[in-house]
Amino acid sequence: MNRMSRIFARERPGAVPLPGDRRVGAFTKEDVLSRWGEEAAGLRPAALEQGDNVITMFDIVGEDWWTGGGITAKRVAAQLRAIGDRPVEVQINSPGGDMFEGLAIYNVLREHPQQITVKVMGMAASAASVIAMAGDEIQIGAASFIMVHNCWVVSVGNRHDMAETAKWLEPFDTAMRDVYAARTGQNAADVAKWMDDETYMSGSQAIERGFADALLAADQVRVDEAAKASDRDVNEVRALELTLLAAGHTRTEARARINKIKGKPDAALTTATPGAGDPELAASFNGLLNALR
Repeated sequence: MNRMSRIFARERPGAVPLPGDRRVGAFTKEDVLSRWGEEAAGLRPAALEQGDNVITMFDIVGEDWWTGGGITAKRVAAQLRAIGDRPVEVQINSPGGDMFEGLAIYNVLREHPQQITVKVMGMAASAASVIAMAGDEIQIGAASFIMVHNCWVVSVGNRHDMAETAKWLEPFDTAMRDVYAARTGQNAADVAKWMDDETYMSGSQAIERGFADALLAADQVRVDEAAKASDRDVNEVRALELTLLAAGHTRTEARARINKIKGKPDAALTTATPGAGDPELAASFNGLLNALR
């Protein structure tokens, strides 16, 4: 029996287009990263043990050059193959990241032949909110958020280049709008306005608007203090990189400058890396961020 002949809580919206040319990078904005760091970093499921049919997404969407991690379509597809023809639970606490990778992950999830339950533990912002729409049932914490906005990129060039980039991005914003509208039952014009306004929805508001179906029980979420410190440290580096990109630096230049500030030749930031959780290092990044704004 294929997926289309099964009965789900809600019909999953259709697949979304992916760009053939990925020279344009789509990112999560620096202010979104900051809000995630302040309000959602370290939020994890209360249960220490995870079932073998659970996919956790507690990271940036797309390959994370700084940690070697990140949520990618390739990794999600591999996890789904390992799970097989069984129901899947997807736990999300992510500020988003590479919007096009998020669209690819959404496409991978929506083809799974069994029930998908999405649980928004802290935040499903930007690309992560698109991923969440693949759920047949979406549960969200009362203090959690879903955020929707238009595809956000860093681009450099003259007015003709900017006009070309805007035209190139339009079909992807339309595709995301259609996914949100199909999942929620909301008017496409209203959804487009929420995307234009970069809208954060609390748990109850997300349910009211159809972006989620039910609230998570309060005891299903906890704050992992070690994960919170690690999330925030890496987040500062990601935010600084975006600030440098917006100032016109290439990714190679931005990463070289940040590594110089770190005083370490390697890029990876892990809990075992000297300086992780170091208040002086965090203060240095914050000072540079404020100077660049």
